[in-house]
Amino acid sequence: MRKASVKRATKETNVEVSIDLDGEGRGAIATGIGFLDHMLDLLARHSRIDITVKAKGDLHIDQHHTTEDVGIALGQAVKQALGDMKGITRYADVHVPMDEALTRVAIDISGRPLLVFNVEFVRDKVGPFDTELVQEWFHAFAVNAAVTLHVAALYGGNDHHIAESCFKGLARALRAAVAIDPRAANEVPSTKGTLGG
Repeated sequence: MRKASVKRATKETNVEVSIDLDGEGRGAIATGIGFLDHMLDLLARHSRIDITVKAKGDLHIDQHHTTEDVGIALGQAVKQALGDMKGITRYADVHVPMDEALTRVAIDISGRPLLVFNVEFVRDKVGPFDTELVQEWFHAFAVNAAVTLHVAALYGGNDHHIAESCFKGLARALRAAVAIDPRAANEVPSTKGTLGG
């Protein structure tokens, strides 16, 4: 059962996350940040990972702490749910178009946390959401999931579309990388025999 639940409570936020890597793509997302809810719902739907997120944060200050802490908790949940990583495909890469925007996402479930984020936004905000928080979320997720993640927006002019293609790209890459390879179902996909060590 590749499931996990994570609770994260600080003076700034209170976050609860649960996931099922072998789910149907159901999302139950409530962060208090409409744009983030939308992105995480897309993540669930296109990854086929069931994701539940309940978050309350200091939104009277801004959306930074809540966005980052949701990324932290979700990354931790993915890492826990992967367990010993036996049988996973490990690597995946995709190109995802969203109207005029095109983004490339490549992932290695390596146990080595790294984010390379080559994405430029046209404006500072999408509605009330700071576009710089997209990178903050991806960084928090990659570090806490212990994955190597490369995200590159190749082009685009609409910031909503650019952000959406990033999250959809992560979703499709995760879907492929966490899938069990039937030819190596009992093997850790590493010549070292372990990942993350």
